[in-house]
Amino acid sequence: MSTAPARTFEDLLVWQKAHVFVLAVYGFTDGFPRKEIYGLTSQMRRAAISVAANIAEGFKKKTKPDKIRFLNIAQRSLEESRYYLILARDLGYGGSLAPMHQLEEVSKLLQAYSNATLNSGF
Repeated sequence: MSTAPARTFEDLLVWQKAHVFVLAVYGFTDGFPRKEIYGLTSQMRRAAISVAANIAEGFKKKTKPDKIRFLNIAQRSLEESRYYLILARDLGYGGSLAPMHQLEEVSKLLQAYSNATLNSGF
């Protein structure tokens, strides 16, 4: 059974999971102290959004190096998000198990998508 190629970035499972991660980060940071609105809350949301946004932007890139560059930016933003989840946990801002689980899922999918792109003939 063959799957149809993605027509838009929204068709990509990795983007779908990254978007769910962004929504989870928004929900998680809603419970942060008000004093963090321009600090950790803003940084966490920005980094999470960057993951999904760079997957989306890279989708339409025409050359392999361009596409890989955006996927690498997404991977870096995911690692930045990982640190912010650890920091939030250590600051006592709540358990980050659900967002961390989602981050791990996105990380695996993103690595597989990057590898498939690198090994593709396009």
